[in-house]
Order: sequence, then structure tokens, then C-alpha cells
Amino acid sequence: MKFIQPRLPYTPDALEPVISQTTIDYHYGKHEKAYIDTLNSLIENTEYDNMSLEDIILNSDGKLFNNAAQAWNHICYFFQFAPNGQKVPGGRLMEKIEEQFGSFEDFQKAFVEAGATLFGSGWVWLATDTSGQLCILQKHNAGTPLTDGLKPLLVFDVWEHAYYLDYQNRRAEYLNKLWDIINWQVIDDRYNQ
Repeated sequence: MKFIQPRLPYTPDALEPVISQTTIDYHYGKHEKAYIDTLNSLIENTEYDNMSLEDIILNSDGKLFNNAAQAWNHICYFFQFAPNGQKVPGGRLMEKIEEQFGSFEDFQKAFVEAGATLFGSGWVWLATDTSGQLCILQKHNAGTPLTDGLKPLLVFDVWEHAYYLDYQNRRAEYLNKLWDIINWQVIDDRYNQ
């Protein structure tokens, strides 16, 4: 199976000023494309050739895992944004956030803190277990909650290429600005699946 980079559900300039068109062009247009192209070359004529992306992540390691997980992580990241999306979680997810973190604002602070304090490159995730309990995870490099048996809901990319063109070394500022473009309908849908 050949993986194809999905088309973004918004124009490259739609997330400005939070994420610039220049960053979208490089981050999604070049970085994500390279992960998918490399993944396709690595699985050709192997046992992974007909696996889903999730199955490749769960059954591989090394270079193959890194490219598969980075391809998947970036899709999860870019497809949770919208210039005019739902600004706060709804229903069950909001109730669970308030139950576990005290308030939506306290959750946001904890999430940004996890991203700002992750040493090096990686991802900060909101994930849920099979009972619906939420957790915030710091994952280095290509790490994903999938490998922990958790369902990923929300993710902020803390690799420098995600924010350096727009924010230089101001990672916390970038993380705080991302709340303006999260489409919580996408996150609610992930939680309720």
C-alpha cells in the first residue's frame, strides 16, 4: 500500500497569524511529505506493505517506526486545526477535563507546561485510556500514545521546526497561541469514537 499525504482541510495561509503560511509550506509541505515518502520506500515489498499506518507503528522500530509515527503524528496535529473551529470542548470531554484538571484553564496551563518543559524535541499529548480517563503525556522524538495502548486526542508539536520560523526560541508563546486555532469538534469526535 502506498501512503498519500492528505490534503489539508484549509488553505496554507488560513492559520495566520498563529502559524504562518511559510511554516505550513515547510512543516507540512516538506517535513511531513518527507516522512511519508521515506515510509513508502521503507515498506515497499516488505511485510509492512499492506499494513495500516497504525499497525506499522505498533509493529516496527528504528527508522521505519520513526517515519511511520512522524507521518501519523503530523496528520493528527495538522488536522485538529481550523481558523474558525469550535473554541472549547463540548459535552462529555469538557466534563472529564473539569473533573480531572479542575477547570479548562487549569488543563490548558498543565498542557502548555508539559510542552514547554519537554527537553529536546517531541510532542505533548492529551490521551485517554479505555475507561475514558485523560492523561497528559510528554513524548520524545516520534513518540505517540498509540504505543502505550492509549487513544490520542490532542497534540502539540514541540519540534523546533514546528515553531521556529514564527516564534524563534519562544516555545511557550507558540504553545499558548495554538489554543486559538484548535477545532475542539475534532477533539470531541476523537474522544467520543
